[in-house]
Amino acid sequence: MAIASEDPKQSRMNVELLPSPLPISRQAFPLPHIYPIVDTAGLVTRGITPLDAAQALIDGGARILQFRHKEAYTRAIFAEAERVATLCDARGVQFVMNDRADLARLLNATLHLGQEDLPPRLARRLVGDDLAIGFSTHNLKQLREAATEPVDYLAIGPIFGTVSKQNPDPMVGLEALRELVAASSVPLVAIGGITIQNAQRLYDVGVRSVSLIADLYALGSSADALRRRIAQWYDLYPQPCEPTGTKL
Repeated sequence: MAIASEDPKQSRMNVELLPSPLPISRQAFPLPHIYPIVDTAGLVTRGITPLDAAQALIDGGARILQFRHKEAYTRAIFAEAERVATLCDARGVQFVMNDRADLARLLNATLHLGQEDLPPRLARRLVGDDLAIGFSTHNLKQLREAATEPVDYLAIGPIFGTVSKQNPDPMVGLEALRELVAASSVPLVAIGGITIQNAQRLYDVGVRSVSLIADLYALGSSADALRRRIAQWYDLYPQPCEPTGTKL
């Protein structure tokens, strides 16, 4: 039996029946500076299970993992997410559920939302005050609008060209990113085309974290290659990064 995909209209109707939440006092979110994404579509093509990928990334040093599944959820996929969430909890790693507020609530996970998902202010009614919410933005207008939402961090991108997303938004670029960092009141995660070679340029303009998908496979398509690659990231960027003064 499949877990049916959320019908946006029905989800909105159900959420509106809940009582309005009290104003939320958001505290500084402890956002790790390296943010790997466990993308199920990419893992399938490489013959790696989400749990094996998560285990490898955590063994290599990851302190946060996002579970991203863009197709319909089945019981089997939910079970995979639950196994990854359990592993993260046992290892003291932040677990993030992409898109699905209901599953984030079930798994006690941070929730990451996109522009086409449930708005953060409505998702907050589902997940409550205790779970963090991240929100993707792609330009200054969206970032400013997000300032009114009860979110703990924002993602911005794609910064560079990306092969990890179908029909990506226009590239933001480094100069625009500097303006976006200055305009944000919450930590920013840069995403899109980020590699171990260009990450310092993003830290230099003030982003708190960089999100990784394609670069995780730079050393090969195995769990061990994932472990070695994320370890390379932590060898090069062992601590939250400060600007180096490098010119863009």
